[in-house]
Formats: sequence, C-alpha cells, structure tokens
Amino acid sequence: MAYVSQEDKKKLAPAVKAVLKKYKMKGSIAVKHHSTLVCNIKSGALDIIGALPVSEYGPRDYIQVNPYWIKENYECPTVVAFLTELKSAMEGEDFFCEDDMMTDYFHRSHYTDINVGTYSKPYVLEAA
Repeated sequence: MAYVSQEDKKKLAPAVKAVLKKYKMKGSIAVKHHSTLVCNIKSGALDIIGALPVSEYGPRDYIQVNPYWIKENYECPTVVAFLTELKSAMEGEDFFCEDDMMTDYFHRSHYTDINVGTYSKPYVLEAA
C-alpha cells in the first residue's frame, strides 16, 4: 500500500528543491491523502505549458503532468529534462513500484503528482 509521511517529505524535500533551483522554478511540496507526494510549480523560467502540443481545448493556465508520458508529451528537451529530474527526486532512493495491472495489484512506496499552476492560481512564466 502506498504511503508517504511528513518525515518522508522532509527527507525528499532537499533534492526536490535543488532541482527546482537548478531550473529557476518556484514551487511547493505537499502530501496528499498520505499516499501521494505533490509538487505544485507556481512560476519559473521554463514554458512547460507551451511545450505541450496544441490541444483541442485551447489555451491553458495550468496542467497536471502525466509522469508516465513525459518524453512523449513535451517537445522541449529542457522541459523534459526538468520534469524527469523532478520526478526522480520526488521518488527518492527508497522508491519501489511492484504494480501489476494485469492482476489489479498495486504496490508501491508512494505516488507522485506534478501540478503546473492551479485552477485558482495560474502558472506564471517569468523572464529568464
């Protein structure tokens, strides 16, 4: 069963903050439902939303990153590198995933969510 505590968050926070600082991004880290480590990216120098292909839904102010399809969904190599490093830092050294969807068996250390902006506070692209 996936579980992440506040102590786990404190352990993973320095690596996550280092990745955010490396790419000049601002964000926060939280724990959701004791199973998911969440990184909310508020602003930064990377145009993450602009790196997505144009969708039929029109322009967006916020997105939820699909951590399983980062390389396939984003066109900018810098954005791909940032999101891949961020996901790796959020997982940490003790991360494991023994999920088996064929048998409906899900066993991992914790889940990860990356949000770029929110519904009430859009992502702010800052000049580099």
